[in-house]
Amino acid sequence: MIYLFYILVFPGILFLSVFALAAEFIDRKLYAKLQNRIGPPWFQPLADMIKLLGKEDIVPTDANARMFKLMPLVAFTSTVTAFFYIPIWGERSIYYFNGDLVVVLYLLTIPTLTFFIGGWYSTSLFARLGSVRTLTQLFAYEVPLFMGILSSALIANSWSLSEIAVFYAHRPWFWVSNIIGFAVSLIALVGKLEKAPFDIPEAETEIVAGSFTEYSGRHLAFFRLSIDIEMIVGASLLAAVFLPFGLEFSAPIAFIFYIIKVLFIVALIAVFRTIFARLRIDQMVHFCWKYLVPLSLLQLLINLILKDILT
Repeated sequence: MIYLFYILVFPGILFLSVFALAAEFIDRKLYAKLQNRIGPPWFQPLADMIKLLGKEDIVPTDANARMFKLMPLVAFTSTVTAFFYIPIWGERSIYYFNGDLVVVLYLLTIPTLTFFIGGWYSTSLFARLGSVRTLTQLFAYEVPLFMGILSSALIANSWSLSEIAVFYAHRPWFWVSNIIGFAVSLIALVGKLEKAPFDIPEAETEIVAGSFTEYSGRHLAFFRLSIDIEMIVGASLLAAVFLPFGLEFSAPIAFIFYIIKVLFIVALIAVFRTIFARLRIDQMVHFCWKYLVPLSLLQLLINLILKDILT
């Protein structure tokens, strides 16, 4: 019974949905303030979700109906599942094992693939163009994201998120050694979320809504909610790996620290997308492979040297 509560209520679907919508509001509000705009009211993300859920689900005549309808559910399920392996109110997650870090990274890759498949099977020209851009970006930011996060596991000598968080929580002096990895992973996360300046797959002024052009109603609502939840899970992952302070306290205090850290990363994402304008797809790929990958390799080298010194 307790596991059913974990999945459906806390820290599962209900908590993630509420927190994701709240984080979307904070992101949009801060984004607006930085542009000297008023921004949306606090209930706007929820109102948008209710509106989409009440709209008709339209499936294009030439689309593969089964794949078209299935992809939003796959995206939603994978993001929610990844969250259960991340420690949020203590030094251990609900489900943890030595290797769960790889599982989380794998699960966070699935939503991007569903964007591609859903858009491709829409058979719309705009959707397919957005899908190709989505897949192109995946091969650009995924490598530095993986290297930036996995390099921190070398010093901790574990592939478990819980054990990595515990290691750094009790050795705060090692946080400094992972600053480069944090910066690279944060930028790569912005690309994974397809936010400016990496919002190329959903460039409204060029290709309407990219992969989601033909989506409406509940299917679009699930995709939008999956992206919001992916932002929370991605920020939680970065917080557990690079900002593990506060986990050593009691559960309520540790949870407060978790909320603060996640919202801090969400704020950084809002600031980042305010400063920079949208890049072209070739510029995005060039930036990732010319700058992010070498920086992630440098982080890997630093951690290998530190690990050799410690052993």
